[in-house]
Amino acid sequence: MHSFAPEIILITILGLVVFSDALANKFKIPSVFILLIGSYTIYTYVPMAVPIDLKHYFDAIILFCIPLIFMGDALHLHFSDIKKYGWDIFYLAVVAVSLSISVGASMYYFDIFESLTIGAYVSLFAINMATDAVSVQSILSRFKGISHHLKVLIEGESLGNDATAVIAFFFIGLPWMMSGEIDAGHAALDALRVFVVSIGIGLAIGFVFYMLMKLFSDRRSEFFAFVIEAYLAYVLAEEMHVSGILTLIVAIIATKAWIDADNKILEEGDAKKTKGFMRKLRLDNIKATTTERLEYIYEMSKEFGYIAAVMIFFVLAEMVSLEKLWVYKTEILIMFGITTLIRAVSMAKFAFIGDKVKHIAPVGVEGWFILTFSGMKGALSIILVHMIPASFEHKEFFEIVTTGVVMMSIFVYGTTLWMYFTFFKKEEEKRIFKN
Repeated sequence: MHSFAPEIILITILGLVVFSDALANKFKIPSVFILLIGSYTIYTYVPMAVPIDLKHYFDAIILFCIPLIFMGDALHLHFSDIKKYGWDIFYLAVVAVSLSISVGASMYYFDIFESLTIGAYVSLFAINMATDAVSVQSILSRFKGISHHLKVLIEGESLGNDATAVIAFFFIGLPWMMSGEIDAGHAALDALRVFVVSIGIGLAIGFVFYMLMKLFSDRRSEFFAFVIEAYLAYVLAEEMHVSGILTLIVAIIATKAWIDADNKILEEGDAKKTKGFMRKLRLDNIKATTTERLEYIYEMSKEFGYIAAVMIFFVLAEMVSLEKLWVYKTEILIMFGITTLIRAVSMAKFAFIGDKVKHIAPVGVEGWFILTFSGMKGALSIILVHMIPASFEHKEFFEIVTTGVVMMSIFVYGTTLWMYFTFFKKEEEKRIFKN
């Protein structure tokens, strides 16, 4: 007799997505709340709806989902915004995250969590400082009225933050945690090497796919080309022992940046008779795609990323044990409090630093508030904590604390933002991601 397990799990996932969206629209609440509660409820009380052992296939699920989760956000970030707010994004995605992980690691000297080494603290805070783009978008997409500057910061940070956290975890925290010692100079150089090589590979792949897309003339082929690019960039970088996520992000942004440049020239009628060498090299007289088709590609990639995130939520549901969460409730609350405080301080520095640094524009008190509570955790934190070897004696502690922090950040941060925009903002300002 045939097994219909794949079909059943697909029906379950898509059904949950549709049901969550319907309830979210009806009751005006973030759909990610319903997705989390629904995933746990179905996994726990309706096992026939999840006939596949997701934990057993967790590694395969991760490799399948990661490119889809990050591709949509990378497509939505315009290169012109990166140029304009580059220093802002760099501070949020690299400097603030690095400082936050360092401050978190300093908790070792206060013996907050007994028996953990300083390397374990670095890993723990790298895992729990990584934000989740899908969770953030799910909650903030209902609101408009926030400045374009702030919108770009939220989108840029949700991508760059993850890349920085992954590099800190895999190339500094994890080796330090497992071996008990680390050469600081070597680790810093290795992290820098990963950063530079990942960007280089991403730019090369981005250009190749930009040129390949000139062969297509329909949105479906172009969408699948982006999907192939995302997977290829991730797999190739991981095989070369650099950051697959950073390479993927750079590749997608680079391809779209060249496409945007071509479309801008076309829209403004700025095509010159004498072209520069780079424009000739890009064959910019042959357009890769149109602005309208890009909108379709983005919408499709966003939906695919949403479904991939739901798959991760189902694995999270499998990891949730209410009894163990209760046992570690104090540690979870401490970790959640520390990470929230660190984020609030780092965002406060950014919010007002623009008065002193000409390259960074201040976002004010409201901007600080929104940036602080847009730091929701999610799929990436679950992925990273799963990557810890089973031989590590504190792996259960890491998994339970991280699971608790992820759930608290989504519900506490999400509820805070939802209440703010629902009850304290004027009606005409109630939508956030407005172009």
